[in-house]
Amino acid sequence: MPTPPAPSDPSRPSSPPPATAVPAEAVPLHGEAYKRDPAELYRELRERGPVHRVAFPSGVHAWLVTGYEAAHRTLNDERLGKNHALGNDAWRARASIMPEPQHSQLQVHLLHQDPPRHTAMRRLITDAFAPRRVAELHPRIQAIADELLDAALERAGSRTDAEGAARLDLVADFAAHFPFRVLAEVIGLASEPARRFDRDWGKVVQPVGPTDPGRPLYEGRLRGLQSYIDEVTASQRTHPSEALLGRLVAAQEAGALTKEELDSIVFQLLVAGQEPVTNQITTSVLALLRHPDQLDRLREDPGLLPRAVEELLRYDAAFELTTWRFFAEDSDLYGTRIPAGDSVIVSLWAANRDPDRFPEPDALDLGRAPQQHLAFGHGIHFCPGASLARVELQVALGTLLRRLPGLRADFGAEEPRWIRAVLARGVDALPVAFRPGAGGAAPAGGCPVHRLG
Repeated sequence: MPTPPAPSDPSRPSSPPPATAVPAEAVPLHGEAYKRDPAELYRELRERGPVHRVAFPSGVHAWLVTGYEAAHRTLNDERLGKNHALGNDAWRARASIMPEPQHSQLQVHLLHQDPPRHTAMRRLITDAFAPRRVAELHPRIQAIADELLDAALERAGSRTDAEGAARLDLVADFAAHFPFRVLAEVIGLASEPARRFDRDWGKVVQPVGPTDPGRPLYEGRLRGLQSYIDEVTASQRTHPSEALLGRLVAAQEAGALTKEELDSIVFQLLVAGQEPVTNQITTSVLALLRHPDQLDRLREDPGLLPRAVEELLRYDAAFELTTWRFFAEDSDLYGTRIPAGDSVIVSLWAANRDPDRFPEPDALDLGRAPQQHLAFGHGIHFCPGASLARVELQVALGTLLRRLPGLRADFGAEEPRWIRAVLARGVDALPVAFRPGAGGAAPAGGCPVHRLG
């Protein structure tokens, strides 16, 4: 099937999507079956139209946008703002549930800002994640991957089974640590505070309502993370560095950032800067394990890696949904009236499986011609760390395939447990087996990273 031609101006598709017939009841976006494979639900929603009333586990009702063209236009719609102050009382009662003072002090980062403040704040961080800077760091990124895998292979080699197979949990032994180690290098987080970072703090992006039995644990994580951020910024004031963290602290001292904005950006870096890559490694490896023909194809042709990463991002993106957007006044969205302050969410996952944009979208094809998927969003809120994430994924997948010969799933008939995060996809554990000793050594100099043109 030929690839459909792209619009001459991708920010202005040739014709708007049809109006939506909104069902009387909100469609639930939660549950084990949905998290395991949302393809069927999103297919049904796309066929109904581009806008849908949906319900999240917290009880929040939102307007979900599906379909590539509708998603692309919505991500570029200047009428929609990200600032939480735009949310109405009904939204705030259930969605804005991070307690004070943390909500005021940790929730004014880039994802919750609009121009011109967003523009000024984003300018402070983009240089650290620029493609040229990422390219300079590639040897160190490769070394980190090999260091982690060296340690994992040493542990695994001591517990081979009767058939000589070794086993790893790719999350606990690799994916949970690799992105954070890389992030620490990029932002200038010193080794001592980096060692003390508790990955459990990342669960603060999985909100827990005020009456939930897990609320005390959630609030404890928040306090722990906030104290850690205070220590990190205080250390930079005492021992300033030229890396990103040092520049951010200097910007705050010069009046370019408020204390709350500084803490919120550090919060965003520490959580959103590494957990999605952990999750994307798991969704990518899981997709390859379920498509052994594509796994063999990539193993036999490592030069396919850059295109493979793009296809894996399209096929099962770790960021399933965007964060909230709001209209400042009652507005029309593809024929549906959206009240001011109601939350609008874009399904990046559903957009990337739209057959009107991607031929045979539910097929994993690592040789697929490059397409403008939306795994990193689009418009002014396009992920600033996209270049780094792409290189991390290329290095991670290339290293795992090269050094874990005969890689196969080791979770039997039992499905891996998907994380319960509302906006994200990934698994808590990913047991695999492989043949130890055959190609497990790290080559001198690592392997090159290829970039799409």
